[in-house]
Amino acid sequence: MIKTWACILTTVILTAFDQLTKYFAVLHLKETSGVPLISGVFELYYLENTGAAWGLFGGMKWLFLILTALISALIMYSWIKIPNTAKYTAFRILSSILAAGAIGNALDRVFRGFVVDFFYFSLIDFPVFNVADCFVCVSLILILIIYRNEDFSWMKKS
Repeated sequence: MIKTWACILTTVILTAFDQLTKYFAVLHLKETSGVPLISGVFELYYLENTGAAWGLFGGMKWLFLILTALISALIMYSWIKIPNTAKYTAFRILSSILAAGAIGNALDRVFRGFVVDFFYFSLIDFPVFNVADCFVCVSLILILIIYRNEDFSWMKKS
């Protein structure tokens, strides 16, 4: 079974990976007009995002930081409370990935004042996003799918 310390370590490693990708995006993409990887389909494109998903709620940095702190606290609380059984292995892993994404973007907001985004699907003009966004979206969707019938009553037990 995956222990709480392994969840924390996973979160730290994935957060560092997210920050490293953003560092390289700033270093290599900031002064460019984008780098096509698949012409007309997908490119690396530097964007400074002061909002949430798709730039919504721009400039509300403190709201996002408070929400990130609450979400992270809830995730850490769940790591302590969750039964140590194979049934919840995916939950532990996915919640670690979710926390890494939330923390990665929060670090950007604190230290840069904006979130660095750099993945762009130009074919469908999809909003520019980053590794942390992928962590949050994919892990949340998988948690909802895998545990859709879970009652989470174990969170109330003392």
